[in-house]
Amino acid sequence: MGSVKITDHKPQEEMKDDFSLESVPRSHRNMGWISITNITFGIATAIFYFQMGSVMALQFGAMNAIISAVYAIIVAGVLGTFIAYLSAKSGMNVNLMSRGGGFGYIGASLTSFIYATNFIMYCALEGMILVSAVHSFFPVIPEWVLILFFGTLVIPLNWFGIKQLDKLQKWSLPLFFIFLIAAIVMSAKTPSLYEGSFWSYMPENVQVGGTALLLCIGMQHGIMGLTPLLASDYTRFLKPKDTKIGIFAIGFIPQIFCFGVMGGLGIWFGVRLGEPNPGVYIVLLLGIWGALFTMLTQVRINITNIYSGSLSLSNFFENVFNFTPGRRFWVVITGVSAMVLMLGGIVNHLDTAMTFQGVFLLTWASILVTDALIVKKLLKIGPGYYEARQENLYKWNPVGVVSLIVASGLGTVAAIGYMGQFLQSTAAFFAAILAAFLTILIAVLTKGKYYIQQKQEDVPIEDYIA
Repeated sequence: MGSVKITDHKPQEEMKDDFSLESVPRSHRNMGWISITNITFGIATAIFYFQMGSVMALQFGAMNAIISAVYAIIVAGVLGTFIAYLSAKSGMNVNLMSRGGGFGYIGASLTSFIYATNFIMYCALEGMILVSAVHSFFPVIPEWVLILFFGTLVIPLNWFGIKQLDKLQKWSLPLFFIFLIAAIVMSAKTPSLYEGSFWSYMPENVQVGGTALLLCIGMQHGIMGLTPLLASDYTRFLKPKDTKIGIFAIGFIPQIFCFGVMGGLGIWFGVRLGEPNPGVYIVLLLGIWGALFTMLTQVRINITNIYSGSLSLSNFFENVFNFTPGRRFWVVITGVSAMVLMLGGIVNHLDTAMTFQGVFLLTWASILVTDALIVKKLLKIGPGYYEARQENLYKWNPVGVVSLIVASGLGTVAAIGYMGQFLQSTAAFFAAILAAFLTILIAVLTKGKYYIQQKQEDVPIEDYIA
């Protein structure tokens, strides 16, 4: 398979490891599926999923939370598998695939920038869970001191790229499971505030299904678009011989763990302890070890947040401003930006931020998958390969750009509540379906004119979609 090259002037030693502005050549796709899946476990082991499960169970009932978790696993798993396959075959992440996948190089840059802001926001949200946990145990330490300390900590842990991330996730995963088992045991020994089985818990005047279930699904949409897209940053390093098993492992295992295991335990913890905030109940269960457990999980997730955020910022500024200081520069910018959001009280605007994020990310993922499967593969519209070289691309491709703007715009309007309660709770899914339809329609109307300015011999899309 040929590789896509993008002009860049970064030092060769840094280029060797990050490939933030170019396709990963076959010679560097040397990581096994277990290693890649292990890195994505940094996402799946975030305590934020505890919080999602606990909040949904206490507000809308345990069974509604469980059903929404199954829905999230299926939808995010299917999307994740398709995107992992495209990434593994092309050597590109979603930022680079978007260039030749219906957006143009400036259009793809805008998605990269919004994508980066999502990672920065999540880095801040995850960091605040850690700050709250440590502050509750050591109230004498001001929160701003903890924000600066933990916010700065993850920056050097990202300095040497994906190989360093793989090592950090490998040694920390056994510690995570030890702490997790200890928390489960201590919770089982703690008298439950709810006398029945946890899965039967239902708040007063709430039923299984209906509005309560839709509200749970709406909450899941706020996060379930992130993991399928994020995995592409790592799947592009997958060994070609591991593609078949790797794409399913990377596509589904993290989703099963984060929504099923972590989310399910969040439901259990929340119902038994009557507390939605894991930063509080983990410390109550394990004491100082709970604070250390929270620290471990937040470091694991935030090094992946900063890694992906730095790649996205690098892509945006290279395309729009031809500014290429290197990924490490953007690692620092991403970390500092997350600290600014933490100091500014991002948690007070969580609902608004997650609503927009869920709509945008699922819409983007829908466009990428529809473009690859329907437009390129089935309808044969546009080039039969992913072109990422700026000189061969139009600045804007209406196929992706118009679809994203219209679908995410209407999805956001629906999420705010202007289109009725049903669409309010399913806004991200509604936006994704609309985006798929618009992608096909606009591709047919434009006849693929804006995909590429000059044709190059490269990798056929048939190699990407078997």
